Amino acid sequence: MKVTLRIWRQRDPREVGGFVRYALDDVRPEMTLLEVLDRLNEWLVASGEPPVAFDSDCREGICGACGIVVDGRPHGPLPGTTTCLLPMRAFRDGAVISLEPFRTGAFPVLRDLVVDRRALDRVMQAGGYVSVRAGSAPEANTLPVERRAAERALDAAACIGCGACVAACPNGSAALFVGAKLTHLGLLPQGQPERARRGRAMVAAADREGFGGCSLHGECAAVCPKGIGLGVISRMNRDYLRGG
Repeated sequence: MKVTLRIWRQRDPREVGGFVRYALDDVRPEMTLLEVLDRLNEWLVASGEPPVAFDSDCREGICGACGIVVDGRPHGPLPGTTTCLLPMRAFRDGAVISLEPFRTGAFPVLRDLVVDRRALDRVMQAGGYVSVRAGSAPEANTLPVERRAAERALDAAACIGCGACVAACPNGSAALFVGAKLTHLGLLPQGQPERARRGRAMVAAADREGFGGCSLHGECAAVCPKGIGLGVISRMNRDYLRGG
């Protein structure tokens, strides 16, 4: 199949970037979008041109590093799919595919498709530690956890911190991310001692980093590759109010 990649190119944070088109032939439908970018970069390097900068690591949909906006949607058109797993069969032959970075004030563009998402790390750090005993693992039944609570906690823990929710939100809110992290620990016995402090600290950190307020548009949940639901935001708000 033939495709044209319309890619945002920007040499550094100070430069005004713009879209550049690259036409590619002989793209196989089973290739992923990142594999196509790899092939493009091989051609660019061989031609003496700078390659397209983009982030990736695991390429298995579990690290969140690969996130870019594909045709206006974070991670691309397939629900529950990270950019690194997005197959080219998701696009028609001859398609023009637009690729751009996650655009939000809290994620400054570093180069091309790469943004600085360390703001999410700092929000996580504000949550602090969990008061559990150090040493060997306790016996599994020492702290009983109700099954439904455990399943909900595991669902929230599936968040990979990719930032797609922030990129999709018209307000640039990180509420889905913060809510998922708070829900994960807030449903388990180990997370109770610091629960109130953690909620206040992480919400305050998100505000300091410049993330916008949540108005429950729902775009965040629609693009989350791990299917995190809006319920974690409600739980975050309740914990915040109780902690205040």
